Amino acid sequence: MLDGESRDLALEDYTIPGRKRADEAREDDDTTGDASVVQSVVTALTSPPFLTARRVVVVHDVGALNAASGEAIAPFIAEPADGIALVLVAGGGRMPSALDKALKAANVPTVGPDSERTDTVLKTEARRVGIDLTPEASKLVADHLGEDAGRVVELVELLRGAFGPEATLSVDDIGPYLGEAGGVPRYELTNAIDKGDAGVALAALHRLLSSTSSRDPRPLHPMQVIATLIPHYQRMLRLDDPAIRTEGDAVAALGGKIKPYPARRALEASQRHGTDGLREALGHLAQAELDLRGATGASDETVIEVLVARLASLARRRGASSGGERAGVRERKGVTRLQLR
Repeated sequence: MLDGESRDLALEDYTIPGRKRADEAREDDDTTGDASVVQSVVTALTSPPFLTARRVVVVHDVGALNAASGEAIAPFIAEPADGIALVLVAGGGRMPSALDKALKAANVPTVGPDSERTDTVLKTEARRVGIDLTPEASKLVADHLGEDAGRVVELVELLRGAFGPEATLSVDDIGPYLGEAGGVPRYELTNAIDKGDAGVALAALHRLLSSTSSRDPRPLHPMQVIATLIPHYQRMLRLDDPAIRTEGDAVAALGGKIKPYPARRALEASQRHGTDGLREALGHLAQAELDLRGATGASDETVIEVLVARLASLARRRGASSGGERAGVRERKGVTRLQLR
């Protein structure tokens, strides 16, 4: 987009500070904060290019803009100034509605990757820079970055700079360059809890609380974690009925808006917990929500860690060990299969 112009003169690059970044910024730094950055963006969009024929204004993390700031930038989408190009980069949260409407009304082209799967992006980018990863190394990268596929480009460029082109890299080679773990889908937390694996569940929780992903552009707050867990157990509660025996029964009981596999998983979890187990799980959830609202002096992170550990322990006690299901559940499934025949 610079079309040969000097980056030093023609490129204006801004990042909208997120709430945490703005709070932690130095008080004597007058460039921090949403309003000051947006004012700089507006100035760049309204003033003519200096010593160049064009100017490219790039704004990162537009999802961190508040509503007023979105409205301030929206007019420049509908009526861009001559010689000035505006690039809005997703991230930081949900884009303000004023910007979203202006982009749709102006039919602005959207550029995105062919895939957002971390393993697919890794394969493409490694091929582009001319390096190769062993299958074990590729799996390590995909597992470590989770859903944070946006970090793949930076990582492969770093690996190419460190090892040169045409290098084949092993797990030992890439380990020191991985950085912090990326985000994971929320179902990894609920799956680990259902299996009764507290260690894996807590690891998934920590990644949800500290990392981002394509689905969650900001780390989750503990209250958002509870908002994920409550529907998970409510689904089990709706299936706590001896008349619901089959996968089809479960789909119907859940309104027909769920696929058979997750419906069967929810039914099996409901059967393992039983009425008493579900009652205990909901009690833990209710207490954790009260604690997050100030019922105790514990930190939010401690409250949510205790909750996850308790739920995983409960699932383990109710028969969700990695070795299989309770005998009673297997017998019920066996009766179901016999009836279907």
